[in-house]
Amino acid sequence: MIQPGGVARRIIDCLAAAAGAVEVEDVRIGLGYIAVKLADQGCGVAYSFREQAQGGCAVFQGLRPIAGRSAADILSLLASEDVIEAGVGLACANALANRSGPEHLVGDVLEHLGIRPEDDVGMVGHFGPLVEPIERRARSLTIFERVERPTDLLRPKEEAAEALPRCQVALITATSIINNTVDGLLEAARGCRQVALLGASTPMLPAVFHGSGVSMLSGVVVKKADKVLQVVSEGGGMRQFSPFVLKVTVPLGGSGAGR
Repeated sequence: MIQPGGVARRIIDCLAAAAGAVEVEDVRIGLGYIAVKLADQGCGVAYSFREQAQGGCAVFQGLRPIAGRSAADILSLLASEDVIEAGVGLACANALANRSGPEHLVGDVLEHLGIRPEDDVGMVGHFGPLVEPIERRARSLTIFERVERPTDLLRPKEEAAEALPRCQVALITATSIINNTVDGLLEAARGCRQVALLGASTPMLPAVFHGSGVSMLSGVVVKKADKVLQVVSEGGGMRQFSPFVLKVTVPLGGSGAGR
């Protein structure tokens, strides 16, 4: 069971010591993503909920200036109810946490999930490149997303909590950390054999997710920080900055329910 305070609080607590030892060098709040670069050259990204931004032309209402502040100050924004502030906080967390490590499996998450022909897969967030490969491997796939006209494949995101307990595999976007829905989704998916938290926003912090039901973390390690900052500033997303990051997966042994 996730400890009191939920995933966001556990991320902040896990990274508090490291965050206090480094300053933020640069931050970009783009239309698609947010990027934070640290003085030690660590860089992380997180999704930008631009359609939910508040404050008119000044969409970031948090600490100013950001550059030059302790990463601890910026990391604390992850607890904010404002999704832009929380996105900046998560990007800072990923700049601290997502570094190359020997435990990382390189490549697409589907190479490591082990989806079976009898599996029903629930996907929270629309990961387009994964749809066709999953449909070939699984019995069924249902995507929970913001949709105006639901279909058999695309269902309103509000249905995810009810449907995930009937799935064997759950793929949950890490943007759910930003909008504070991750804890409820993980609770709904607790009985799944495989629960993967995925996307460029994913913090590669196994210690945070032990006991949560998550069996796999799939995110990115930024290899060329300045290139990623430029892409984010120019309104680009994962497709544009993918040449400058490394996709990595970390299995969390023993987290899945095993059915």
